Amino acid sequence: MNTDTELPTKLPAVPEAVLKRRIRRNKYKSTRIQVSLKARAAGYKKRTNTFKRAENLVKTFRLKERDERRIKRQIRKNDNTNTANNRVAFVIRTKGENKMASIAKNILIRLNLKVINSGRFILLTEATVNMLRVVEPYVTWGCPDLKSVRDLIFKRGFANVDKKRLPINGNTLIEEKLGQFGIICIEDLVHEIFTVGSNFQKVNTFLWPFRLNTPANGWREKLKHFNKGGRYGDRGDEINELISRMV
Repeated sequence: MNTDTELPTKLPAVPEAVLKRRIRRNKYKSTRIQVSLKARAAGYKKRTNTFKRAENLVKTFRLKERDERRIKRQIRKNDNTNTANNRVAFVIRTKGENKMASIAKNILIRLNLKVINSGRFILLTEATVNMLRVVEPYVTWGCPDLKSVRDLIFKRGFANVDKKRLPINGNTLIEEKLGQFGIICIEDLVHEIFTVGSNFQKVNTFLWPFRLNTPANGWREKLKHFNKGGRYGDRGDEINELISRMV
């Protein structure tokens, strides 16, 4: 056999420098692909989040608009004169402020009902009843009996002294702050609130907004009026049953 025509049994070796360049090039290409994929995924996620945020903003805006229209209808209606006869009501905040019209938020601040499950005594006048109608989806109220007033003050009563929440551990603090008005003990606080005495407002200002428990067995449906089996609105005398589950 002619050895001159035989194929070489071994290929010529590739220089080491060339191999290193190939490795670096392949590694660089792989890295670029990974970076590109990550950037593409991040861009998609950002676009999705931006869309969701925009969608949520539109939804929130529309809900606030709807709340404002409800308030305007209630203000035009303004038929609460028969409800307001200087009785005392106990008002409980039942819902947060998400998607709430600014006028409703301001009224809740004015009524000092800033958090869910907070409660206050409110003197029912034409003005305060109209305010309650405006914030109706966020509160429930009714006229408490003597037992409810006593339970609230004895079990949940705290004093508001120089914007500090202080426990009412006895009669000393009451006499110190309200003694000049003839109010010297806890029973005097109860009597003044329940009978809407001449110093009702002074006593009510002295009392820190009540912090109540979530009702036993929880709240009913938050989007329905009490008359339809929900949580908000005027309960009348049935506020006493709710108070008993929250003190």
